[in-house]
Amino acid sequence: MKQINKEYLKLNKNLLLSIVFSMAISAMVAQLLAGQETYLNSTFTIITGYVVFFSSFGALYYFGLRKKYGTLGKNKNLKRELKRLMASLGIGEIFYLAIRWSTLYHFLNIGIEPYLASLISEVISLASYMLIVTISAK
Repeated sequence: MKQINKEYLKLNKNLLLSIVFSMAISAMVAQLLAGQETYLNSTFTIITGYVVFFSSFGALYYFGLRKKYGTLGKNKNLKRELKRLMASLGIGEIFYLAIRWSTLYHFLNIGIEPYLASLISEVISLASYMLIVTISAK
């Protein structure tokens, strides 16, 4: 039981670090694209956020798995763990993307500073994502 909790803490730490890094880079990109049309700013900011999040999370997760399993050959536990991780993304990501894009677009249109619009949109989207994942898991 304690081993499972320890693994969840490592996963959550990796998620949190990736989210913070993604939020910071997304806010910078939104500010850099302030002169662009709001739909372009929203789209490129979200694409950048996804690339940064999945790259950083993938790297952190990979190094964590290497520590845990050593060489990443044909390990049944590793395959099971990766399948579980992929299944958890699913429908929550679709809702996250829709909420993130629409809120960022809206905040940019009403004149909120791009970096602040990106941060607020991210917080709303993450809260919605967590709620959806929690509801769908039951």
